[in-house]
Amino acid sequence: MALDSQGILAAVTIAMYIPFLFIAIKLVMKYGKSRGDGWILLLAFSIIRLLGGVLLVAAEAITPANISLYDGGYALASSGLSPLLLCTLGMLHSMFRTPDGSLRYNKQFRLLQLLGMVALILTMIGTSEETSSSSGSSGNTMGRVGVILFCALYIILIGVCVYVWTQVGFVMRYHKQFLKAISIALPFLAVRTLYGVLSTFSSSTLSVTGTTESNTGDLAKFNMVTGEWQIYLVMDMLMEYAVVIIYAVAGIVLPLNEDYKPADSIKTSTL
Repeated sequence: MALDSQGILAAVTIAMYIPFLFIAIKLVMKYGKSRGDGWILLLAFSIIRLLGGVLLVAAEAITPANISLYDGGYALASSGLSPLLLCTLGMLHSMFRTPDGSLRYNKQFRLLQLLGMVALILTMIGTSEETSSSSGSSGNTMGRVGVILFCALYIILIGVCVYVWTQVGFVMRYHKQFLKAISIALPFLAVRTLYGVLSTFSSSTLSVTGTTESNTGDLAKFNMVTGEWQIYLVMDMLMEYAVVIIYAVAGIVLPLNEDYKPADSIKTSTL
């Protein structure tokens, strides 16, 4: 089975995220669902990346071309930004957790999560519709609206991070160190978000073979499917992997659970 550049990158993605899948599962087990603070979304991101890679490799292995596999593969490839942004949002939300485990600003963060979910839906629908020449125009519009919402969410994340730093004195001990890790990851996430914008606005309609019918714009080299694979590798794959590695290392090394006091300890201290 001979793979083109996109197929090879999809195979590399599978190899990258198979081991990380187990790391993400370990992190979810370590922190639990109630105090996941974004870890479950990190697991969801790794699953999306694995499934997307598998679908694209399978698409190239099947003759004649199966449009459904390309649809699913590219839709998952374009939607990976959403769980990564929402994961970061959840981790920043954990900075507002008190020693007894309660969270502040729940309503505000729920609205931001909703924004991310709307962007995800628009992006996935837009990518799928671009594979049809009859609905390519509406698909482009929906995809562009979705990626603009992603940009808005990223800018909000920067604002939340800056606000947390201004209130860092109230952040718990190990979460202060975790905040440093999130701050380091944000520039990598910025590059990935920028690539999502450039790729979406490169305007391309996919055919059943995974190629494009026309893609001659100034941003053509940034197109996720037909652009330069080196740009995709650096601005998409490596940026994402840098973020997940930073989060994974921080989650494994830092004893974040030690910031929370047992209920009995809290009762005793108030007597």
